[in-house]
Amino acid sequence: MIRCIATDMDGTLLTATQQITQENREAIRKALDNGVEVVVATGRSYQEAKFVLEEAGIRLPMICVNGAEVRSKTGEIVSSNPLKKEQARQAALRLVENGVYFEVYTNEGTFTEDEDKAISIIVDIFSTANPEVPIDQIVDAAEERVHKGLVRKIDHYDRLFEQNQYEIYKLLAFSLDPEKLEAANVALKEIEGLAISSSGSENIEITSLDAQKGVALEKFVTSRGITLEETMALGDNFNDVSMLKRVGKPVAMGNAVDEIKTLCGEVTHTNEESGVGKAIMAVLED
Repeated sequence: MIRCIATDMDGTLLTATQQITQENREAIRKALDNGVEVVVATGRSYQEAKFVLEEAGIRLPMICVNGAEVRSKTGEIVSSNPLKKEQARQAALRLVENGVYFEVYTNEGTFTEDEDKAISIIVDIFSTANPEVPIDQIVDAAEERVHKGLVRKIDHYDRLFEQNQYEIYKLLAFSLDPEKLEAANVALKEIEGLAISSSGSENIEITSLDAQKGVALEKFVTSRGITLEETMALGDNFNDVSMLKRVGKPVAMGNAVDEIKTLCGEVTHTNEESGVGKAIMAVLED
């Protein structure tokens, strides 16, 4: 019997235009009504994840920034696993040396040194991955991140690395040049204590080894008297692997990369076809 459902957001719970479908919303509410725990496990910051959930009228506990932060349903920080400041500084240096743009996720939000780049690179990536979606919709979604303060401008990242008020949760790097990404990946592996993953072929996600979705999910279910065997997890990409490997029922999205589909064995519909909602309803009806 499934007692907990963990779902990724981008490429999983969300459509390409960052929406939660009506079918997904109704399935989540039905699961909650049936006493099943539902938790979001995302690479997004709390602020970005909360924004989308609130638009859909949903409140859930969240494993954010790939497990670097866990929040209760009401938004309180339950736990955090930040990078050490020197780790973050060294990782940033490797990205700069290889010409890769990146953003810094912290306990006080997400920051960029270049607002125009924050918009343009997201548009390029989303339009390449989702050619069927009108470009104006993609531009609107990308601009919303900046204009609504979900990603904030800072003059230099050194301020984040030097001041004690900031915990560094993740560095999220983007590039459409696979050679630059690969060179950065190789350089990052020289730094001890990093978890390096991705949520798409155009990015690298850098967190602490303790900040992984699977590690955080295991602690989450244990705190609620639930076993991993009683847990279903849904995902589409490599930053979902740590939780998909741990749970009793791993489910890949229809749009997931082939390696994730092979790992899970079970495949639901795509994110555009409310695959999360369909998978939830299937376990509720078992």
